[in-house]
Amino acid sequence: MDSDHGRSSAGGGKDAWPQASHRPAETQDAPGAIPPTPRPPQVTAGPPTPPPAAGTTEPAGSSATAEPAAGRGIAGLSFPYQVVAALALSLIGLLACAHVAMVFLHVAPSNTLTKQHGKKIDDWIYPEFEQNWKLFAPNPLQQNVAVHVRAEVAGEDGRRTTRWMNLTHEDTQGIRGNLFPSHVDQNELRRGWDFYVNSHDSDNRPNGMRGELSERYVRRIAMLRLSERDYGGTIERIQLRSATSSVAPPPWSTEKVSTRPVHRVLPWWTVTPDDLPDSAGERSRDVSGSAAHGREADR
Repeated sequence: MDSDHGRSSAGGGKDAWPQASHRPAETQDAPGAIPPTPRPPQVTAGPPTPPPAAGTTEPAGSSATAEPAAGRGIAGLSFPYQVVAALALSLIGLLACAHVAMVFLHVAPSNTLTKQHGKKIDDWIYPEFEQNWKLFAPNPLQQNVAVHVRAEVAGEDGRRTTRWMNLTHEDTQGIRGNLFPSHVDQNELRRGWDFYVNSHDSDNRPNGMRGELSERYVRRIAMLRLSERDYGGTIERIQLRSATSSVAPPPWSTEKVSTRPVHRVLPWWTVTPDDLPDSAGERSRDVSGSAAHGREADR
């Protein structure tokens, strides 16, 4: 083949290798080596790409320029928005720390801070963030508290006083054996009575506005339960009491505990239209208004 190729070139004939002048020097003398057809250059909008290092190959189809990675999170925002986001996160962090501190002081034993700032702590906690840690206290509740009520009824045969009705026992009957007991049966009376006891002294005198509020709350609960019964007259006064008894120790214990109930009797309360349920309260207001209008007409 070399001799034929030489003769063709010397005779002025057509070059058998028209692309021989474009081959690298090391491949020009290699027999049978056919160089690839060169590709036209590609025009790119970006800056020119530096040639690959020796010994490395550029993957086919790779882009000539790499797109810069876009910023993520706060770093991807403009400077004013970054300032706003930083301030918002700082405010949320401060509120979270303040809330945790308030809850800690609320459940912590009495100390100097709680004595000086107890009112502010209570205003922050109650009623949305109230904490009850009695289940985890070193000395959990060891007493059963039952709330009783009786009423003074004015009927056609005169006035009479009903027997004591155990409201707590009725709630217990609604809870026992119920897989999904009502929150009203579980908490309404119990929490209402705790609210009253914690906001009154031993002589049943209220300690500020919370004491008066707890008294109205307990009275309405009692009248709501009494209104479900027909006593043959109008309830004019009610009286509540609590029966507190210690939980009996287990049979294997040698501890001696008296389970005799101790009563705390509240004074008689005169029933007002505000103490009645909505329907009964409206009827009482209508009767009172009619009586007042009749007295004005007589005058």
